[in-house]
Amino acid sequence: CEFSPRLWSHLAGAMPQEEVSLAWPQDRVRNICILAHVDHGKTTVADNLISANGIISRHSAGKIRYLDSRQDEQERQITMKSSAIALRWAPPAPAGTPRSPYLVNLVDSPGHVDFTSEVSMAARLTDGAIIVVDVVEGIEAQTRTVLRQAWRDRVRTVLLLNKVDRLIVELDLTPLEAYQRLYRL
Repeated sequence: CEFSPRLWSHLAGAMPQEEVSLAWPQDRVRNICILAHVDHGKTTVADNLISANGIISRHSAGKIRYLDSRQDEQERQITMKSSAIALRWAPPAPAGTPRSPYLVNLVDSPGHVDFTSEVSMAARLTDGAIIVVDVVEGIEAQTRTVLRQAWRDRVRTVLLLNKVDRLIVELDLTPLEAYQRLYRL
């Protein structure tokens, strides 16, 4: 898993220097990985989270594959090596109360079965995992494999249903049919 200098320089440019400090209180640091079957949208989810931190534009999110920094990953448009970036996140706070930010170390892992060792390593390094499922393709073999790994390693998981628009645009489902399909996942 790599934290590239390019990522840190972008992070430093996006926030005041005191916010970039690695001396965050340990209770305010979260390590999260993104796990899923190949082509279910892990890297696009990562791009959108990076965009929310102002590191890349919203327009670029999902197009530039920011964490796929290797040339072969860009050419093949698949993640082959886990990459990480430090992001800030502050939960909503009641009016008049300051928001307490977290440092979130986000790891984008490969989805292809050929890179299972990378996925396993990413899951073991983290506190939690975002499990991304393409709602049209459903829960595929690699998703089941990474879920079993995460549960075995006692990694907390959150399900992210991705590509919901495909239910309408590609499959032309009615709202009820779309709901029923999501329910079955």
